Parts: sequence; C-alpha cells; structure tokens
Amino acid sequence: MAKKSKIAKLQHQQAMVAKYAAKRQALKEAGDYIGLSKLPPNSSPVRLHNRDQYDGRPHAYMRKFGMSRLTFRELAHKGQLPGVKKASW
Repeated sequence: MAKKSKIAKLQHQQAMVAKYAAKRQALKEAGDYIGLSKLPPNSSPVRLHNRDQYDGRPHAYMRKFGMSRLTFRELAHKGQLPGVKKASW
C-alpha cells in the first residue's frame, strides 16, 4: 500500500490536469508558449505517474488493467477479472 499522501497527490494532479485541459489545448493551438509556461506545472498530463487504482503501487503497473501485477494476480486467481484465466498447457 502506498502512502496516503502519494495517493492524495495523484488525485490532486489528475483534477488539475482535467481542470486546465481545455485551456492548455487552446494555448497549444494558438502557439502561445508563454501562456503555457504560466500555467501550473502540475496541470501538464506528462507529469502524471501511473499508479495502481486499488493500493497506489507505482511499480509493475499494467496499463491494460490499471493495476499492478500483484493486484492483477490476486484478482485473477479469485476470478474477479472478466476474460482472464490461468494458463495451463
């Protein structure tokens, strides 16, 4: 489990990215790079770091499922991920 402060920081950054998305897009289309530089740094989507939706783990993140490999394995064994089954050959 990640620190609660890191999870809260990620949620704050995601909210800020969503808030400034339209303004950022308009400034990019206009070519106003000075205006872009005056926006808050955390409003850039490049600064986001993928984290597990369940426990906030930053490493071993699987984009397709939005979770870390540990959570994925746990839920797959319980049969809670549709379309995922254990391989056997």
